[in-house]
Parts: sequence; C-alpha cells; structure tokens
Amino acid sequence: MTETITEKPGISAAIIVSDGKVLMVRRAVKEGELMWQFPAGAIEDGETAEQAAVRETLEETALTVEAIKLLGERVHPKTGRLMSYTAAGVLDGEARVADDEELDAIAWVAHSEIPEYVPYGLFGPVQEYLDGVLPH
Repeated sequence: MTETITEKPGISAAIIVSDGKVLMVRRAVKEGELMWQFPAGAIEDGETAEQAAVRETLEETALTVEAIKLLGERVHPKTGRLMSYTAAGVLDGEARVADDEELDAIAWVAHSEIPEYVPYGLFGPVQEYLDGVLPH
C-alpha cells in the first residue's frame, strides 16, 4: 500500500531567548509579508516539531539549542502552512547567518522591539511565552 502525501510538510519554528532577547532571522527570499521571523523550517520524516526546530536553528544560525517545550501549533494566517512553535535555550555557539541562501540577517530582539520586526503580531502562545521570559 502506498500513501500519496500532497500536503506540504509542517514548519517548525524555534523561539530562542538568551540574555533577555529573542533571536529573529530575516529570510533572503520573502514569504509574502514575512520578512523577520524565528529560525524555522520543514519538519522531516520521523522528526518531531521540537527536533526540527533544533536542527533548523543549527543549520540556519550555527547555534546549538535544546528544545524546552512546544508552545503551540496553528495554520499560519499569512502562508497557510501548519506551524509549530518550540521554546528553546542556547547550549553553544554564536548566532550568525550560517545559511546565506536562506537568510540575509539575524537580530537579537528586545521585547519592546518585537512590533517593529513583526508588525502584524505574534501567535498568542508565543507572545505569552515571551511576555513571561523577556524583560519589559
């Protein structure tokens, strides 16, 4: 029996907080209105959302992180893709643009700066998490 999967794989994003700021990346190729977002990528076969968030962060930013907890999932209102959001902590490395085909910049963003980077607002559970862990 063969299964045909026509749906695109889900996307897993890492919400990485360090030194009172959250890591955001700017895609080299815009996804609609999405300019700045969290390190993220497609969940591969056999991977959990948390594992994908950790792997994508390393591939995109050279940062080794550990998953803390899955914050939530939704169908993204701008892209229509299934999104998973995982809180993660830094284990090792210095964040940089490691995949220059995917990214053109990274930024450590303070709580007060988030609306400048994401003017349409964050997914509720992600905003609540950042409200709790970032200094205001």
